[in-house]
Formats: sequence, structure tokens, C-alpha cells
Amino acid sequence: MRQPRTATIVVGGWFGDEGKGKVVSYISLNDRYEHIARAGVGTNAGHTVCMNGRKYGLRMVPSGFTNPGAKLYIGKGVLVNPAVLLKEIEECDIQERFYVDSLCPAIEQRHIDVDNSSHYKEGIGSTGTGCGPAQLERVKRSKEMKFAKDIEELKPYLADVSELLLKALAGGEKVLVEMTQGTMLSLYGFEIDGELTYYNATSKDTTAGSACADVGIGPAHVKDVIAVYKARPSRVGSGIFPGELPKEEQERLRSEGKGEYGTVTRRPRRLGEWTPEVFRLAKKTADMNGATQIAVTKIDMVYDGNKGERNYRGLTGDARSFIEKLENELDLPVTLIGTGEDVFDIVDRR
Repeated sequence: MRQPRTATIVVGGWFGDEGKGKVVSYISLNDRYEHIARAGVGTNAGHTVCMNGRKYGLRMVPSGFTNPGAKLYIGKGVLVNPAVLLKEIEECDIQERFYVDSLCPAIEQRHIDVDNSSHYKEGIGSTGTGCGPAQLERVKRSKEMKFAKDIEELKPYLADVSELLLKALAGGEKVLVEMTQGTMLSLYGFEIDGELTYYNATSKDTTAGSACADVGIGPAHVKDVIAVYKARPSRVGSGIFPGELPKEEQERLRSEGKGEYGTVTRRPRRLGEWTPEVFRLAKKTADMNGATQIAVTKIDMVYDGNKGERNYRGLTGDARSFIEKLENELDLPVTLIGTGEDVFDIVDRR
């Protein structure tokens, strides 16, 4: 008998920083997901969650921790920094409902030291969190690689995450999988106007298909894939950035409080706009991920008069025109529209 499809994947459609944390934290609460799993690379990606006046900058714990009734997981595809993880478990007060896969590779200080060498830090714009060198060690099948099961402090949280999620799915329970970074940062890369994104990419694939593998479920379990984009495209670090605004325009926007900074690196995000090329690439990444719907964040940062709005008809005409153009270009419904920092500052059109 075929099992019901009850898993949803949230994935970034651009170069990361799309606002996936906000989307995950909202739907985990609103839709009452019972299980929320973190996929992705590791501590080199951060998600920001704002709730009840408090801001959380998360690098390990799933953004859906905001739902107190959900169990939280990190799949074995994810690199784990034990110190960062233990700190976030305590800050989020999730000790009784958190699980990390025993086979998550551990990032050690030696990985971080290598990652901050000139080749990684300066050559490819690494975040310096140790993810690339740790991933390389894993791929080489090094005997030096440690796993979560080898870290004494993590033993209370160890589990076979795939087994737990598959059991939940077999019982018809809802599973939400949170991917990190963005599709355009995939190690597999893109070629744009003769240039490759490969050199300034992350250390693995970042699509919805990889999210399934990271947490140990199959694509047949997935009901929905939500691809997230931002009303003002952005990118942290060096590399190709289609639609990038002139530097003076970026500086003007930052001076007006419309700039942003990376959750992990605190580097200023490069700012762009939705050109025909950006729409074309967004269509491609949505299709690659098998997206069934689109979420757009930071609409209030681009179109004035929309901050905190929670009704579609309450959005300004220019904001609605952008949403409708995006739907037409990507041939998918825009179901969630972020209008502010708080987890509930969102227009839900589902």
C-alpha cells in the first residue's frame, strides 16, 4: 500500500539569504508540523527567526523550533559543530525534543583553522566555519573523521533520524524539511554568460532532492516543495550575481536601512533587482527543485507601505503587481509573502 505524501521541503531559489528561516518558522507553527528536520551543509548557513520580540540567529537548530509541539532533527547529511549545536539547544530550550543523527560528521577546530587559510577564505569566499575541509575529509573517507556518536556531550540526543522520520511518514504524520543556502550555490554549479558559479559555491548540492537524501527520506514522500525568493535579490560574498545593482545604489539602500547582513558572517549582502535574466534563472531553479509553490520575503523592504500586512488586498498595488509578474514568469502560485521580521508578519494565500 502506498504511503500518503506528508512531507514538505523548503528550499532557497537563489544564492541563499532568501528568508527560509521565516517561512519555516511560520508554517511549522501555522500548519502544526509534528516533525521538522534540518538538511544542508552545516554551520556555514544561518537562518534568522524573530518571535515575541526576540531574534534568533540559528546555524544548526531547525527554524521550526518555534512550534513547541514539534520534534526537531538534524539529518546525517549535515555537518555538525558540537559547540555551536549545544549552545543553540540550550538557547532554544529544546532538550526534550531534539535529535541529531549519530552519523553526522563533526566539525573540529582543525577544520576551522584550514578553512580560514587564504585559499578558502580569500580564494572562494568561505565563511571560515570549517565546513569545506570537513566535507572534503568525509568524501575522502578519512579515518580521522569523527561523527556525532563520538562526541560525549551529544550522546543524549543521538538517533537514527532517517528511521524516526520514515516511521512518522508511515503513520501519516507531517514532516517539514528545511534546506539551507540556495540552489544557485550548489556545488554542481551554473554557467551564466560564460562564467561558472562553481568556484564560489558551497561544498555540496543544495536542492530539494539533496534535502531528501540529507535526512534519509525518499522523493515519493514529498507532497510540496516551497521555493523561497526575496523581493530584493541578494548575495553574500564574491562570485557571479545576475541583476546586481551599481555599488552606489547599494550604498544608498543601506543608508536608508534597506540593506542586510549575513546571519553567519555579518558581511553586507550584495543587493540586486529582478531583471529578465533573474526571472529566467528563478524559473530554472524552481523547476529544478520541483517547486509546487513560491514564497516571497522582504516585500516591505522594497515596496513601502506593506510592513506587517497580513492580507493580500492590503498590499500596495506595486507589490501586488510584482507578485503577479512572478507568478506568471515562474508559472507557480506565490502562496506566502513576508511583510516584516516577526514570524507572523506574512500574507498566507494558501
